[in-house]
Amino acid sequence: MPLIELTQVAKNYALGDTVIHAVRGISLNVEAGELISIVGPSGCGKTTLLNMIGCIDRPTSGTVKFGGRDVAALSDAQQADIRLHRIGFIFQSFNLIPVLSVGENIELPMILAHAPVNKRKETVERLLAAVGLTEYTRHKPNELSGGQRQRVAIARALVNSPDLVIADEPTANLDSRTGDEVLGVMKELNRKEKVTFVFSTHNPGILQYATRVIKLKDGLIAGMTEQGAN
Repeated sequence: MPLIELTQVAKNYALGDTVIHAVRGISLNVEAGELISIVGPSGCGKTTLLNMIGCIDRPTSGTVKFGGRDVAALSDAQQADIRLHRIGFIFQSFNLIPVLSVGENIELPMILAHAPVNKRKETVERLLAAVGLTEYTRHKPNELSGGQRQRVAIARALVNSPDLVIADEPTANLDSRTGDEVLGVMKELNRKEKVTFVFSTHNPGILQYATRVIKLKDGLIAGMTEQGAN
């Protein structure tokens, strides 16, 4: 069974008297362990699609299933539980809490999930090592470079051992070299942690990282490239 199943998913937004058809009817399966990139011009529906996959937004029509469960049939509390325990999120603006240290930022989702203290400590240490930031655990976010902050955000997204990580333009605020490094970290964690990644990006070098690239245009899938396991 696919981790994510989208069947004729559409999402409309009202803008005054105008209806914006952000996503127009997309059918797509995401298998566990994939690393999928969604690409396309601004306004093509990438963020809207990610929000529906990530249980942040509900479709206007069609169905989104997460682990075989129809997301639209779940209560807000059930969706929130999925987002906390089964989905990690990475944002282009990092969204780190400035008054917390690197280690505390990573640990926060585990505190919200009521994980025991020993498990929190062990997991934070393991993920700091995985993203190459062990020596920065007590630093504040403003003491880090953009690439380092995004590595913290990646570790935070993985801290509750999610089935899926959603990343909306995770390299948008980084230079090309640093962006490539961040994508490389995501690829390595996909391989080692067996976590499924679905992310949008404008990075032209994405083909060397993703197992599948999905091109969107005008709210529809315009093409798909299968890369296979790298």
